[in-house]
Amino acid sequence: MDLNIFKNNLEKYAAYYNPSSLFDKIKKYAKKAGVKTVYAILILYYATFDKSLPVKDRLMVVAALGYFILPVDLIPDALPGGFVDDAGAALYVVRHIWNNLSKETFTKARNKLSEWFGKVNESDLSI
Repeated sequence: MDLNIFKNNLEKYAAYYNPSSLFDKIKKYAKKAGVKTVYAILILYYATFDKSLPVKDRLMVVAALGYFILPVDLIPDALPGGFVDDAGAALYVVRHIWNNLSKETFTKARNKLSEWFGKVNESDLSI
């Protein structure tokens, strides 16, 4: 994946990305998006605080979170299956950066997920 694509679009996505917008969208669509998608988004969110994450990975994280928050999607979120594109972007980035993430990032994401969804099956968290 070309790093310049992310750099060129970073400002566009950054305008939409902030924790308030992210959590507002998750709260609004959490059940529709599903546990796995929300878990991936939370991993990405907490990865933004991981100082050991390489810059290239950070750019991918910000782009994926920005796309999730962006009000215009390839597939509108209000339609059935509207989170397929958001989930695909988030899961792609999580898989790409998985080995560079700290245990603390995963723990924070799981704790927040449990706070919002209650008890979650471990099988729902496989990415």
